[in-house]
Amino acid sequence: MNYTDGTQAKVGDRVLIGGQYHGVVVADIDGDEYSRDYPGDQWRNLGSGVMIDTDFGGLVHYDQSSLDGELMELVQRA
Repeated sequence: MNYTDGTQAKVGDRVLIGGQYHGVVVADIDGDEYSRDYPGDQWRNLGSGVMIDTDFGGLVHYDQSSLDGELMELVQRA
């Protein structure tokens, strides 16, 4: 999955969502990369996208189509 600017999402990235919310990518389903606390066998069934641990609602699944019209920016690469 890519952020609004086209940069590819990676596990550990700190992101800004909608200009006001923060989160950390904990699973990259497209790249089959998962953080230690969020193993792949829990998330692969989602098929694509990323899981982000957000400051507004805990874990949120985003795929490329869910970003249509929503701004998601890379703040810091892990």
